[in-house]
Amino acid sequence: MKNLFSKSFIKQKTGVLIASSIVFLAAFGFVIYETTKKTVTLVKDEHEIVVKTHADTIEELFKEQKISPHEKDYVFPAPDEKLTDGSKVVWKTAKEVELIGSNGKKTLWTTASTVEELLKNEGIPISKHDKVEPALDSKIENNLSVRIEKAFSLTLVDGGKKKEIWTTSTTVADFLKQQGIELKKEDRVEPGPDAALTKDMVVNIIRVEKATDVVEEPVDFAVVTKKDSSLAKGKEKIITWGQKGLIKREYEVTLENGKEVSRKVLKETTLKESKDQVVAVGTKVSSESVSRGAALPAGRELIVTATAYTANCNGCTGITATGFNLHKNPNAKVIAVDPKVIPLGSKVYVEGYGYAVAADTGGAIKGNKIDVFFPTKEQAYRWGTRQVKVIILE
Repeated sequence: MKNLFSKSFIKQKTGVLIASSIVFLAAFGFVIYETTKKTVTLVKDEHEIVVKTHADTIEELFKEQKISPHEKDYVFPAPDEKLTDGSKVVWKTAKEVELIGSNGKKTLWTTASTVEELLKNEGIPISKHDKVEPALDSKIENNLSVRIEKAFSLTLVDGGKKKEIWTTSTTVADFLKQQGIELKKEDRVEPGPDAALTKDMVVNIIRVEKATDVVEEPVDFAVVTKKDSSLAKGKEKIITWGQKGLIKREYEVTLENGKEVSRKVLKETTLKESKDQVVAVGTKVSSESVSRGAALPAGRELIVTATAYTANCNGCTGITATGFNLHKNPNAKVIAVDPKVIPLGSKVYVEGYGYAVAADTGGAIKGNKIDVFFPTKEQAYRWGTRQVKVIILE
């Protein structure tokens, strides 16, 4: 009995020893296995992960971690590089993005973190005037669309004030909206709102205003002549002095950039009627004149209607059609003619006026009509309107 007990005890003791040895060896082997691992830092898209590994290369590390980088991803060092304790592996995942610019659309893969980094990697310079959506500091996401609008300079002239502006607008209307410029009803812009913008273009805004102006203006009196047989021929006598009238006119004045460009009469009111000046013109021929029988110069004769003018009339410059200055030669004998009837430059004799030169023309001088020059308005009024003989000297 005693022998049986001893043998059983020995067997149990041996089994315990064997089991303990196995556990010890396993634990020792595990410790050895773990302590021989390398410590590697894996940086994925700026996030760090510390990994314990027996992998000899980066490629083996990725297989061990069940990582399958895309062919467009960025991995540094190269996948076949040897790993050592303390190695650092950078892995940036590539994302597909779309670039939209003036030259169209472009799809590409990038490992950039921000829009600004993406554009820098693609060699696309961006100025402070350019427009980029989304913003430069936006994070790159997969399938992101980046729109780039390059700015260009043009000249804006607003109401006559000029300045250079950078813009990304495509039309004049869009440009005005972008700049916060409002056009009033009468204002206009050149070129028009639908015109396409280009570099160095000039956009001109004309500010138009309408104003009302009321003025009182004098009205010249007319000179009426009456034949008087009691006066010697060539003599004149004022019977009734003329009086100027007065008229009130209301104008609509158009201003462009503050300068008047046109005015239109809206209303006209007569405040005072003008009064004609009546002049008696002598027709009496003295016997002495008849007896003398003064001979007229030879030449082609015409009977014409003769009026009178001065160099100081409204709208007159004092320079004749042939360039003769009446202001500097107030005593010159000059008549205005219709060149089709009396050629310019002709020397003439005008009954009651004397020898003169046909040196001027006039809008109302047509056919058998002339306008004789006098240095003063009073002399012109005394002449009035009369029928006279004109001799074109040969």
